[in-house]
Amino acid sequence: MTPPHARTWGRRGQTPVVRVRGRSRRRISVAALCCYRPGERSRLIYRPRFHLLLKGARKSFAWQDYRDLLVRAHLQLGAPIIVVWDNLNTHRAAGLREYAGSHEWLTIIQLPSYSPDLNPVEGIWSWLRHGPMANTAFTDPDHLTRTLRRGLAHIQRHPELIDGYLTETGLTLTPDPPKPIRKGQ
Repeated sequence: MTPPHARTWGRRGQTPVVRVRGRSRRRISVAALCCYRPGERSRLIYRPRFHLLLKGARKSFAWQDYRDLLVRAHLQLGAPIIVVWDNLNTHRAAGLREYAGSHEWLTIIQLPSYSPDLNPVEGIWSWLRHGPMANTAFTDPDHLTRTLRRGLAHIQRHPELIDGYLTETGLTLTPDPPKPIRKGQ
């Protein structure tokens, strides 16, 4: 619930101050998938996870949470899924690899290390941080949750945003056609 740092305007000589309440004992993680299929509307599927910061409790998604997100996406899309993932340690977990190997509808491709610029979902997080969640001091975890869900719902209603995040990466859905070979080459 700590607000992200952003620039703002204030009166000359007076530094603007955003009052923030003490830290909450709750934590929210969100995983999202940008779903693309040529000729169809792009979709965003996400799953929030609410954590309590208890001693010994997990503070992020486990591989089972990502597996559940993939199953949910498969059911919603009704088609095989090719997932292009970054190298987060839970994305590379043995349990998730075994799960993908035992299901024909799921193919996982790992992005190279340190390549967030190839991940369209990073555009979503950036837009949320600089859009609906910028310069906001959340009053309680529910306020944070409402704002987050409202921002993600906005993206879901605007597939052109999801398409833009893919365009920003420079990746395409179809491979480039082979270049013709000319005589003498």
